[in-house]
Amino acid sequence: MSRSNPFSGLSEFLAVAKHGSFRKAAHELGVTAGAVSQAIQNIEARLRQPLFHRTTRSVALTEAGERLLERVRPAAGVITASLDDLLQMGAQPSGTLRLLVQRSALRSVIEPAVPLFRREYPDVKLEIGLEADHTALIGAGYDAGVRIGEYIDRDMVATRVSRPFRWLVFGAPGYLEKHGRPRVPEDLSRHECLRYRRPEIGDIYRWEFVRNGQSVIIDPPGSVLVNDPTLLRSFAKQGMGLIYSASINVAADVERGALEPLLEKYAPAQESFFVYYPRASRNQPKLRAFVDLCARNV
Repeated sequence: MSRSNPFSGLSEFLAVAKHGSFRKAAHELGVTAGAVSQAIQNIEARLRQPLFHRTTRSVALTEAGERLLERVRPAAGVITASLDDLLQMGAQPSGTLRLLVQRSALRSVIEPAVPLFRREYPDVKLEIGLEADHTALIGAGYDAGVRIGEYIDRDMVATRVSRPFRWLVFGAPGYLEKHGRPRVPEDLSRHECLRYRRPEIGDIYRWEFVRNGQSVIIDPPGSVLVNDPTLLRSFAKQGMGLIYSASINVAADVERGALEPLLEKYAPAQESFFVYYPRASRNQPKLRAFVDLCARNV
């Protein structure tokens, strides 16, 4: 068999196999039925066996045709997807980008990124939803999500979009002067702790520490319970009690001296926020533009 053009006739073969008709295949390909018939005859001659059973009323694959289709159709899909990806790469970002965001990523990722993105890509509309109990991205119709890395499914593509951070206890200098500083996690039982109820789930967030490689979970005492982290930080800065927060979200308050980190040697391992998305979506111009912008500003 000549190998000078191994792809000759394959598009016609796939079209006829798809429609079971030379006429419908010709319509899809934009050629005459005679041209399709000739292409099939040529490929059958090269393979030295028929690929279709033909009657005046029907066209069906032979055993050889079925074997060829089984091998060629997946490869054709890969080729088509690759060409589509290249076309997408050259396109301008447009449409609506739907993001599913973990609430704790709002302050450090979404709030700084969205104004920049809107200025650079005014043709892209944004829809931002807060995730509820790690909502499935695809099932909810979102293009991408922003979440702490350990909660992202392994089959997703992920790009880091924040500096590494730790979960720590923080308190205002005025509160600490009056009540003292906790030295070990158990000392929190003698402090006023401002507690957080996660609105997506409804549970009260417990404070996690690590001692000698073992996780220590504290359900802190406290008479104030809120479901908004901004309000929680405001109360802490006013000296009402201690809070447990991602260090990245209170970095400016710490720099100004409004809050002080505590129990640092008991902090869990560092984490980061990531933009994540299905592999099939990686070349969407609107998504690629958002990911690139976030990554540049880490």
